Amino acid sequence: MDIDDSLYSRQRYVLGDSAMQQMAQSAVFLSGMGALGVEIDFAHVVWDLGTNFFIREEDVHSQKKRVEAVHSRAAELNPYVQVNVSTDVLDESTDLSFLKRYQCVVLTETKLSLQKRINHFCHSQQPPIKFIGCDVFGICSRVFCDFGEAFEVSDPTGEEPKELFIQNISQGNPGVVTCMDSRTHGLQTGQSVCFKEINGMIELNGTTHQVTVLSPYSFAIGDTSSFRPFAHGGIFRLVKTPKTFNFEMMEQQLCDPRLLTPDFSKPEVPLQLHTIMLALDAFLEQHARLPNIGCLQDAELLLKFTEEISRTLKNKVSFELVRCVSRCARGCLSPLAAAVGGIASQEVLKALTGKFSPLQQWFYLDVVEVVQPLQYLPAEEFAPRGDRYDALRACIGESMCLKLHKFQVFMVGCGAIGCEMLKNLALLGVGLSRYSGEICVTDPDLIEKSNLNRQFLFRPQHIQKPKSTTAAAATLEINPEMQIDAHLNKVCPATEDIYSDAFFSHLNLVVTALDNVEARRYVDSRSVSNQKALLDSGTMGTKGHTEIIVPFLTESYNSHRDPPEEEIPFCTLKSFPAVIEHTIQWARDKYESAFSHKPSMYNMFWQSNSSAQDVLQRMMAGESMEGAFQVIKLLSRRPTHLDHCLALARLKFDKYFKRKALQLLHSFPLDTRLKDGSLFWQSPKRPPSPIEFDLNDPLHFSFVVSSARLFADIYNIPYSEEVKRIFNASIWVCFFFYLCTDETVKKPDQVKMTVSSEEEREAISQLQEAINSNFVTPERLRMTPLFFEKDDDTNGHMDFVASASGLRAQMYAIEAADRLQTKRIAGKIIPAIATSTAAVAGLVSLELIKVAGGYRFELFKNCFFNLAIPVMVLTETAQVKRTQIRDDISFSIWDRWTIFGHEDFTLSDFMSAVREEYGIEPTMVVHGVKMLYVPVMPGHNKRLELTMHKLIKPSAGRKYVDLTVSFAPEVDGDEDLPGPPVRYYFSRESKSGEKA
Repeated sequence: MDIDDSLYSRQRYVLGDSAMQQMAQSAVFLSGMGALGVEIDFAHVVWDLGTNFFIREEDVHSQKKRVEAVHSRAAELNPYVQVNVSTDVLDESTDLSFLKRYQCVVLTETKLSLQKRINHFCHSQQPPIKFIGCDVFGICSRVFCDFGEAFEVSDPTGEEPKELFIQNISQGNPGVVTCMDSRTHGLQTGQSVCFKEINGMIELNGTTHQVTVLSPYSFAIGDTSSFRPFAHGGIFRLVKTPKTFNFEMMEQQLCDPRLLTPDFSKPEVPLQLHTIMLALDAFLEQHARLPNIGCLQDAELLLKFTEEISRTLKNKVSFELVRCVSRCARGCLSPLAAAVGGIASQEVLKALTGKFSPLQQWFYLDVVEVVQPLQYLPAEEFAPRGDRYDALRACIGESMCLKLHKFQVFMVGCGAIGCEMLKNLALLGVGLSRYSGEICVTDPDLIEKSNLNRQFLFRPQHIQKPKSTTAAAATLEINPEMQIDAHLNKVCPATEDIYSDAFFSHLNLVVTALDNVEARRYVDSRSVSNQKALLDSGTMGTKGHTEIIVPFLTESYNSHRDPPEEEIPFCTLKSFPAVIEHTIQWARDKYESAFSHKPSMYNMFWQSNSSAQDVLQRMMAGESMEGAFQVIKLLSRRPTHLDHCLALARLKFDKYFKRKALQLLHSFPLDTRLKDGSLFWQSPKRPPSPIEFDLNDPLHFSFVVSSARLFADIYNIPYSEEVKRIFNASIWVCFFFYLCTDETVKKPDQVKMTVSSEEEREAISQLQEAINSNFVTPERLRMTPLFFEKDDDTNGHMDFVASASGLRAQMYAIEAADRLQTKRIAGKIIPAIATSTAAVAGLVSLELIKVAGGYRFELFKNCFFNLAIPVMVLTETAQVKRTQIRDDISFSIWDRWTIFGHEDFTLSDFMSAVREEYGIEPTMVVHGVKMLYVPVMPGHNKRLELTMHKLIKPSAGRKYVDLTVSFAPEVDGDEDLPGPPVRYYFSRESKSGEKA
């Protein structure tokens, strides 16, 4: 989250004593906001352990006040945030003038009458104090915002405006702008754009114009008839304009609410929840308590309050919904509190920054689907038992709690979402050791400093420690009853011996907390193969999604494909960069080539060849050796001292930023024209300008020093920070050192060779010189590949990329990026903030309860949200599709047929077994990309008599193979149909005999 440093001094005021308050505080603390928490003076009860992740068992035993326990743990989240506390009671008689020193007031689960009084006070101040009210009652929740009568937002959407190239601008009234390559501009009438780099119609450069959209590819900008004719080039960019939002006080909004609808399958529910929660407020006001768990009289009384309010609001409310809310009102689903706390926290950030569109003005979120199948269970199911799960038990009952306690969960990834998931699992009591439940979490990454602003289980002292083990230890502090097995492995084909089918067979659920699509697809494929439910979620800045994948009910993650990420054309990166993203990607590619790929190739070559002498002899005999030329070139030019590294870096500077430009301009002079007469160098092509090295230019100096540092690292040369003293005039002459100065060394032309190409002769000459001069030693046949690490500012990686990108941008007259933007693009950083991760993890944890309960298809919900706008869309999951083979035979992605064989089982036996077992005539058998049997292929009929053991072997650790078998269609002429995976076991005992 981009927040100005001055905001550290701003404060907000929080009243409450709930789980949701802790979630709201955590998200805002991580974002860097100053905060003052005011707690109602209640002592701890065991109940708190299941709803408040800052409360510990020792706090309950010692009867600490909530504020005392929470204060120190919340303050640990961010040392820049000042946290003050108070135990003063805030009620109807309290003088509210002390609130004038705050910019924002947040009330959590406070009586409605007090909310209205405080909101009225905040609204009447000049400038208004922003007000947010949050409530969670069991299975339903609400957020209310009032930011005053004229709240100005500088950036309503938070989307990064794109720069688009211009094809043409007409002279006229109005002038019409056409986009390059018919690309859609995505503008709306009334928005404004600014122009730059236009040739010809230069009057537009640096000016801003309001647009009228004419088509997806063109727009009008006003009178251009008096301007010079458009020649070529030019870029336009959307100019963000502030937007003003008007708010009403809560008192006015109670009777005429402005509601955000999250689930369009039940559009009437937000107003119904508004009515029911107002009835709960009235119940609380009159009885000084909420309805008792499962009390029918209280449910009837709540219904009466609801009916009175609904007459005013002119809406109808379902008695079943009222009864459900009444039964659960005293309970708490901690994931719901987490989700709503994250949403409310984002509203706090909006209130203090003026960035993103605020909520107008009510948001209601219910999870009726979680308790719908449970509502007819006996009242004893929901009765308190005096433990940390009473609040949860009040909502879902004892039997469901036990299912969660016994759950076996595999969580892949332990970053921002992973930390939030573990917190939710701890409060839900998932995977308790006394019930033989377990959570296995794996993540190979170490904790970086940049993780601390969104992963609240980590602290500064954890930097460079493993994420998984650190998070596991922190989670056990929240709930010591859990059993967590923390691994440091990547989940991929290379670790299938660890995360085998036997491992998956013990699981109830797989949870992904990953940051890339490829890993998600792999984990999804393993979950489908083993018929295990999968909960997937992800965030990108203020956006988030959840996807629920349930065996035999829903599609899988791999059932749909996102559009492929657009790659930058090679010629653009190599010669014609147009925007800063091109120069950053070019710099990153240069890093990978020089410091990762080449050293890795170098090591592999020498590991696979016994000696340099052997390589020389084989090359002289005319043998072709892959990679030999490049490896020998690296060896012959290998630096041995730091000043050699500096010289090499200096040569790279001239090569990249001077000679390449001169060569390109020689090939394509500035006046070059295409066949149609148009200039070659016109937008989006930019002509380069050669750069002369200047030791006093910080960017030039940074490139040479960082390059020398990296060369020293890969060549295992000690690096001194005092590089400036090594600089001398001789280094800056374009020269290089030669390995051999012995004039008696035999030249290649004096040796009998059977090679002919000049490249081969040169490589042989270089290798022979190196051998004869004793330059070839075991140490010099090894290099150290470097793997790009963006978060370590001491390793020189980002210094190289930032300076190389900046110089290339300068060379092509592209507006440079700062180091932070360069790091984000080069490191492919997905923006993450604590508010979104809290919301997404809370939502997906609610679906976990449904998975544990084995709920029917229509009760599961996927979600997409964008907290910046704000919008939330809950939808049903995508139902699994079935493929019909015959009238009585169909299958889905979840189905798997099984055939058991033996040592002498032939391919013909296999096909007969499929025919007899499933009543289908096989026509083709494939394993991965290997075709085992295709009747039209030459020689394949002979394979029918070969044993399965001879045709194919299982991968390590497996005693089966998954085959794809195609079948003849019912109608002649149709293509063969692929069936479900057919798992062939090489023996009947192998299925039960596999090792975990």
